[in-house]
Amino acid sequence: MQNEIPGAFRAGDVVLLTTAASVQFSKPIVARVIRELTDRHTYHGWLWLDAYELSRRGEAVARRELFVMRDGVRVHSRLPAPGRRHVTVAVG
Repeated sequence: MQNEIPGAFRAGDVVLLTTAASVQFSKPIVARVIRELTDRHTYHGWLWLDAYELSRRGEAVARRELFVMRDGVRVHSRLPAPGRRHVTVAVG
């Protein structure tokens, strides 16, 4: 089992970034998280995200490293946690 940092963002999470996350987002953007950059030192409550900025159609338009306030990031959608999947295979 993988240890997960409480509140950590995972690859595939789709997030909304507004001025609640940082003043740089006066024009809100939606981004798909590649990973949270945990090796960077930041101010308390802030973090770096490696992410793809998404168009209105959900297509990746730019890869960005984003400095944001954790409490201001709003999760749009989250992939299910990795785990065991049951697959049924028809035989015969």
